[in-house]
Amino acid sequence: MNRKVSIGRHRRNCTVCRHPDRSDIERQFIDWRSPAVIANEFGLSDRSSVYRHAHALGLLMKRQRNVRAALERIIERTDEVDVTATAVVSAVQAYSKINAAGQWFERSETIDINALFERMTNSELEAYARDGTVPDWFLSATGDNTQSA
Repeated sequence: MNRKVSIGRHRRNCTVCRHPDRSDIERQFIDWRSPAVIANEFGLSDRSSVYRHAHALGLLMKRQRNVRAALERIIERTDEVDVTATAVVSAVQAYSKINAAGQWFERSETIDINALFERMTNSELEAYARDGTVPDWFLSATGDNTQSA
């Protein structure tokens, strides 16, 4: 069902909208916390109140784009629950293929890192040895947009 929600009516009747911790509730929903747990923690009637609020305010799309948060929760709990190595590797692999906008992408090219190091000048190699920095062209060639040691 895809009907238009009256925001004014929703806000008047919504327990989440009137809740003093509304922003925390919304943040936790977007970060893939269980709506049942959220409802229990914040004293809401049930998980359907969280879902109704999320639907009315368009939080479902934000949550879907934030699938990385769900994967982060799985990865971070590997030492707290019994999981298989395959499950952890699968979660990490999936996490690495989702960009900041929540879009899945596959890398298809291969990069010869040795060839890139061979292209570096002596001063670039010295900078890498000294503080771990590589030239901008190196980062562009690897598709990396971060600089780390």
